[in-house]
Amino acid sequence: MRPANLFIAAGLAGVLAAAAGCAPADENDTAAPAGSGSAGSAAACAPAQLKTVAQGKLTVGTDDPVYPPWFNDNKPESGEGFEAAVAYAVATKLGYTKDQVAWTRVTFNNAIAPGPKTFDFDINEFSITAERKQAVDFSSPYYDVTQTVIALKSSKIAGAKSLADLKGAKLGAQVGTTSYRSITEIVKPSAEPSVYNNNDDAKKALQNGQIDGLVVDLPTAFYITGAEITDAVIIGQLPPTTGTPEQFGLVLDKGSKLTGCVSGAVDALRADGTLQKLQQQWLSATQGAPTLA
Repeated sequence: MRPANLFIAAGLAGVLAAAAGCAPADENDTAAPAGSGSAGSAAACAPAQLKTVAQGKLTVGTDDPVYPPWFNDNKPESGEGFEAAVAYAVATKLGYTKDQVAWTRVTFNNAIAPGPKTFDFDINEFSITAERKQAVDFSSPYYDVTQTVIALKSSKIAGAKSLADLKGAKLGAQVGTTSYRSITEIVKPSAEPSVYNNNDDAKKALQNGQIDGLVVDLPTAFYITGAEITDAVIIGQLPPTTGTPEQFGLVLDKGSKLTGCVSGAVDALRADGTLQKLQQQWLSATQGAPTLA
């Protein structure tokens, strides 16, 4: 990643003027889809054929609040921010215009819980995991992600260079996220991790000294340290919890008839370079953070 001052100049200017469990995929990324279902045919995926929550509209879910660089100013309907832009790009591929996209707010945990959904798909930095696939469907992945540790400059772990340096740290993360899994499965600290309902609560805990470090995805880490908690620093990226890259996917109801069509739209956006362009536009600052081993 480039330094925080360049992040603010290159990325935050647009974010702040308009007014987050990650490194962007490589420019030549060709990661195989890890979602559920198979791509549907163009005819079968036309809006007139899709049985959506509201006929003739595409209802997209996300959390409240949502943060840059994924969304700007907590307004997903603006289409600004990486995930907001991805959602509208998927809608366009499916044949929906911007005014045919409706947004609904759903908490992270409720979105991935079993049971009927109030959305057609939800976009909220959901990592695709085998466990979650038991309760929901995932689209093909739209982003390759890593988890990152941040800390106050005054923290005892501010100079950490390895996973071993984090063993005695009190770490925190949002509930139900791969950020939390990374703490328990990769870092394995001696102290029980703290769990928070959302990143706002987690950031307050970091600022108040209740935790030594906070684990979030990489773009969110750059935004927090560059714009929200300027006396915080990125310690480093964590290795993946498995041998394969962690990837974000769109969440759909288990067995949804939309899964194949949505995956097909994501695959097309990857193939035509749209996902790469959106990463460059909204996540260009997230490069170069060291990896802890």
